[in-house]
Amino acid sequence: MASVDIITMGCSKNLVDSERVMRMFEAAGFDVRHNPDDVSADEVVINTCGFIGDAKEESIDMILRCCQAKEDGTVGHVTVMGCLSERYRGELPAEIPEVDRWYGKFDWKNVVDDIAERHPALRPWDRRLTTPSHYAYLKIAEGCNRFCAFCAIPLITGRLTSRPIEEIADEVRDLVNSGVREFNVIAQDLSSYGKDLYGRSELARLIETIADISGVEWIRLHYAYPADFPYDILPVMASRPNVCKYLDIALQHASDKVLGNMRRHITAAETEKLLERIRREVPGIHIRTTLMTGFPGEGPEEFAELLDFVRRQRFERMGAFAYCEEDDTWAARNLSDDVPQEVKQERLDKLMALQEEIAAELSQEKVGQQMRVICDSVNDDYFVCRSEFDSPEVDPEVLVPRDCGMELVPSRFYNVKITEAMPFELIAQPCS
Repeated sequence: MASVDIITMGCSKNLVDSERVMRMFEAAGFDVRHNPDDVSADEVVINTCGFIGDAKEESIDMILRCCQAKEDGTVGHVTVMGCLSERYRGELPAEIPEVDRWYGKFDWKNVVDDIAERHPALRPWDRRLTTPSHYAYLKIAEGCNRFCAFCAIPLITGRLTSRPIEEIADEVRDLVNSGVREFNVIAQDLSSYGKDLYGRSELARLIETIADISGVEWIRLHYAYPADFPYDILPVMASRPNVCKYLDIALQHASDKVLGNMRRHITAAETEKLLERIRREVPGIHIRTTLMTGFPGEGPEEFAELLDFVRRQRFERMGAFAYCEEDDTWAARNLSDDVPQEVKQERLDKLMALQEEIAAELSQEKVGQQMRVICDSVNDDYFVCRSEFDSPEVDPEVLVPRDCGMELVPSRFYNVKITEAMPFELIAQPCS
């Protein structure tokens, strides 16, 4: 049996594409591995990321490592697909001629045809999950129409392309039948879902449809956009018990000057009103956001506005990164990268230190509360669980000691009581 190693770089949206490639290779008769410790297959397929500088560098390093393995005789052929090769398709083949095949973000379905010389007859959503069997990422759209000044995603993915509600529902039913209970809904821009197909945002109708499917225990929403936010999703989140009170919404900044430079189409005051309404209509919601330091035009005053904003909002979940100029974006063409790198990093460190304090305080408030959790895995000391407020891999975990007097089983739900708050985890005991 021929073998293939699939290597995924970047985000969960890339992971879904890799899972589909893996299923196609399996249907074509290949032995398939994902992210193996030792790359040693007849065929290696690298699904690259091209979002920011560090991610691009990691993808290039992986390509070079696999090409070296090919030269050493460890692997047979090297194929590259995904965002990086889509964006730099004109340059990369000449710079790395050792790669046997190049594909972009959207023609990767030809990978299996060209390697296996046949096209497996599969449904559009068929894939082999790389996540634990009880949860999956559900990609509902590709592309983005926003064109924020700093972002290269529309240059890579193109315009918004939504999947029909009926097709997504069919995929969810299949995944439920295979044991999936938790669905992490992803897209570059959830807020715009359906506008290209239905003439308006249909995120609320989609989530209601998924929530009605028997066996769906949790639905969690990732990557909403603040401008033109679809407020009709809030009653769905508030009323449906299987829609998690969790929203991932990247806000980027809180200064009108910087938001204007970013071309975010929203003001600081409008952002505050949006967050107030979300928290009012969905009591208990946990909001995850992403912020940026050092964007052109961010001086001490604008950064102070950002810090004050974070102090007021007390986000339950927050990540941040320092601005990195991306080729061909509006900011790269029109703005001067005028904040020194050391200042960007200093501000980033200060922002994250503040958030760590806030997160610790919010975690401490959970001590004594009861929560419903799902068990993900078991290690030597703990049953590793998550609550509805915790997305896989990016958020804190709920740890139940192995000596709790009860054997927790991965993929099952339990009620627990929080007994201790640690910086990045909660400790809990099962409820009798």
